[in-house]
Amino acid sequence: MENFNWAEFTKRIAIKSDMQTLYDAWTKTAELEKWFLAKAIFKSDIEKVISPNINAPVNSFYEWNWFAQNYHEEGKLTQANGKDFLEFTFANSLVSVQIVQKSDHVFVELKQYDIPTDEESKKNIRIGCSEGWSHYLLNLKSIYEGGIDLRNKDTEIVGVVNN
Repeated sequence: MENFNWAEFTKRIAIKSDMQTLYDAWTKTAELEKWFLAKAIFKSDIEKVISPNINAPVNSFYEWNWFAQNYHEEGKLTQANGKDFLEFTFANSLVSVQIVQKSDHVFVELKQYDIPTDEESKKNIRIGCSEGWSHYLLNLKSIYEGGIDLRNKDTEIVGVVNN
């Protein structure tokens, strides 16, 4: 593992959908809760909540909670162009999402980078987030192509790949 890149990783998935639908999946609270989160909130400042059906603009703050996990994340949407690119802070690092139309598929490319390289971050962020994003990107595809939600929502069931 001498040459392993602990500071970043990239995940790509092809989805039969349209670009705006997939951009909305990342920037609208109501859409994020369909495939990714139990509860999502975007705020334009510390107090003002953005409507669940409105795209969160750049510099919005977020609060995210997952099903069947005792995990909460807060961060900021640092870039958002309204159509095919966004970036947000996440787990002491940055995540960018690029959405590209190619033929009859839309490719969603997620890159998590600027990951700290201490031992805890290597384990929890580099490895843990990489596994998590793989699952959630598959669920994004499943929801928008067929409507089947692959997430485990039962808090009594732990240690499964769909948590």
